[in-house]
Amino acid sequence: MSGEMHNDSASSSRATAAASDQRQQQPPQAPLSRYESQKRRDWNTFGQYLKNQTPPVSLSQCNFNHVLEFLRYLDQFGKTKVHLHGCIFFGQPDPPAPCTCPLRQAWGSLDALIGRLRAAYEEHGGSPETNPFGSGAIRVYLREVKECQAKARGIPYTKKKKKKNQLKGPHHEPPKSFKQLAT
Repeated sequence: MSGEMHNDSASSSRATAAASDQRQQQPPQAPLSRYESQKRRDWNTFGQYLKNQTPPVSLSQCNFNHVLEFLRYLDQFGKTKVHLHGCIFFGQPDPPAPCTCPLRQAWGSLDALIGRLRAAYEEHGGSPETNPFGSGAIRVYLREVKECQAKARGIPYTKKKKKKNQLKGPHHEPPKSFKQLAT
């Protein structure tokens, strides 16, 4: 019996040594970019959120409603003051005093988060057609958050018009810099 235990420990030592040698032979991976690191963290956070639901939700069962709930859940960790309609500072870009209005996630942060999660979903084998992060309901939610936050700060949201590409040629002047326009 002690011979068997000795063989088991010897074989496990050899297996550990072989695995260590294998790790040393593989070339070191380049560090992830900031975007890739953030995307991995976001994906893990969303996965943990789904696991913590009662009952837990698997990724295959996840739909846009779970994503909307996740975005609302994240608001509690936000740092952007969003004035409510009844607040005396509603619509003022730079309020002169503090108020009790809630802190929320900024629209830009949510938009970037959805972009990263949408990419991560497809990288993990999800189909673009079933991607809950690409749902129309998510786009509507983000647009509503953007408009609400803009109104609360007194900055009306207006969609920027796309500029037509100008043909470069001998007749066209080069575009003027900001300094040239100011004079």
